[in-house]
Amino acid sequence: MIKKVFLYKRFERFWHWAQAVLISFLALTGFEVHGNFSVFGFKKAVLFHNYAAFTLMTLIVFAIFWHFTTGEWRQYVPTTNKLSEQIKYYLFGIFKDEAHPVEKTANAKLNPLQRLTYVGYKIFMIPVMIVTGVIYYFVAHGSMEMKSVQTIGIVHVLGAFMLLAFTIIHVYMTTTGHTPISNLKAMITGYEEIECHDDEEK
Repeated sequence: MIKKVFLYKRFERFWHWAQAVLISFLALTGFEVHGNFSVFGFKKAVLFHNYAAFTLMTLIVFAIFWHFTTGEWRQYVPTTNKLSEQIKYYLFGIFKDEAHPVEKTANAKLNPLQRLTYVGYKIFMIPVMIVTGVIYYFVAHGSMEMKSVQTIGIVHVLGAFMLLAFTIIHVYMTTTGHTPISNLKAMITGYEEIECHDDEEK
């Protein structure tokens, strides 16, 4: 049985798409700064990369404020409940058309594995990118001196590759909903089509 559930509020959808656009643009300009290709030219790529980075940081501040004032931060609290079932589902069950082990609800939008992944994204990947990026920015503009700036640059690039890998996996996972585009539609309309099973824990 398929039911439509309103899961994603307006700001949540705006935050998601704005973040996706900014991170994609940061990747584009970042790779150009490293000389992988030329679209804007080196100077403009650096300038656009900085603008996008500070815009993303501003968006993150608003997102943190929204999560805590609405209580949505609870969505990311890690849990081991049904974690092993979720891993087995992604490894095997999904290819056998088995029922999803965890039903998605407005109060539990993320399954146990997603919670762990997003916590890592929010408290590790993003902070690493911001801290190393800000340090590199101030060193480049002469506001800070650091002998190990090259190490900071390497960590920033490694973090960028981790973020890119996360994005690729995230895009793939959007195709594993009720239909290949149901998760995508949900992040546009706010409503997601969810397969409901009587034996699932409500």
